[in-house]
Amino acid sequence: MKSFVLTVSLLLSAACAWAQTDTSLLYLRFPTVPPFTITRLPDSTRFSKEDLARKKPVIIMLFSPDCDHCQHTTRELVAKISLFKKAQIIMASPLEYSYLRKFYEDYHIASCPNITMGRDPAYMLGTFYRIRSYPAIFVYDKKGRFVQSFDGSVPLEKIAEIL
Repeated sequence: MKSFVLTVSLLLSAACAWAQTDTSLLYLRFPTVPPFTITRLPDSTRFSKEDLARKKPVIIMLFSPDCDHCQHTTRELVAKISLFKKAQIIMASPLEYSYLRKFYEDYHIASCPNITMGRDPAYMLGTFYRIRSYPAIFVYDKKGRFVQSFDGSVPLEKIAEIL
């Protein structure tokens, strides 16, 4: 009986040791808009997934105000905002509010009513998407299902095509 218990214990230990953990990307395992909460600019109000407009495509852009590619993409986004009039755009960054506020003003984000920019202080979105470079852009269809992701600079026309 002791040898049976020992054998079962060893087999279970071996099974646990060889078990593989799931290392796939969370946004691919859970292909819907993630639950998030950001502190919105310029008024510091909370904005979350529940505040998203229903039946509209969503673009989540993670950025850093001091990133040259992010600055270029934002400049182009504001200039070509008409391409995205049917979409809701969430721009999020984990950096301090003062940096984001300056970026918000410098790039005239307030002139684009379909852009919501905010701070993700817990870096929840960065962790969920496992960000490697900025800007990181994630596109969801009007039903909230993941469509495609983009790392770094990408022509905005390419994003607009898949909406």
